[in-house]
Amino acid sequence: MCRSQGIYPIGFPFLILVLGATLFFSCENDLRDVEKVANIQEEENVNISKNVTVTYSDSAVVKAELTSPELREYPDSIGFYEFKKGILIRFFDKDRKESQRIKSDYAIQRNNEGLTEFRKNVVVNMADGSVIKTEELFYDEKKQIYYNTVPITFDMKDGRGAFQATSFTSDLNFNDIKGENMTGFYILNDQQQLPSFGR
Repeated sequence: MCRSQGIYPIGFPFLILVLGATLFFSCENDLRDVEKVANIQEEENVNISKNVTVTYSDSAVVKAELTSPELREYPDSIGFYEFKKGILIRFFDKDRKESQRIKSDYAIQRNNEGLTEFRKNVVVNMADGSVIKTEELFYDEKKQIYYNTVPITFDMKDGRGAFQATSFTSDLNFNDIKGENMTGFYILNDQQQLPSFGR
């Protein structure tokens, strides 16, 4: 009995030390694993559709057609759609003729805000051959306007004019454009004295 008591005081701390070291290394490894897991980004809660075509119509009359290689819908948000691989929207008049198109390398549609953002290599083509180019374009559904806050260029039909602006606002048909710090040139003709766009 005395011998046993003599052994434990010497062996017990050693056993505790060994167990403690083992637990320490085990905990350290567990902590590293936890950190690894914590560093792994959570999977996005997103629905992805490929090669999308969406047709917008009113009273059975087609108004526009949207196409994109990829549509990302985020269910946790309210009406948030992302087009990481680009977007093309074609607009049609009452005779089903294309009136304009908007193309960009990236776009976001926020239905709850009534706002669509086009970004990167944004090009607007009008039916008459006029072209608008910029790096960002916003469509405000509530105000029924397009606008932006970065430089933009307007190339008129038939090469009769070209304008640049630091920003702009416009109606939906790009007929009434108001540009900030606008510069450029326009060649007048006998029938039309003031430049118009998209008419």
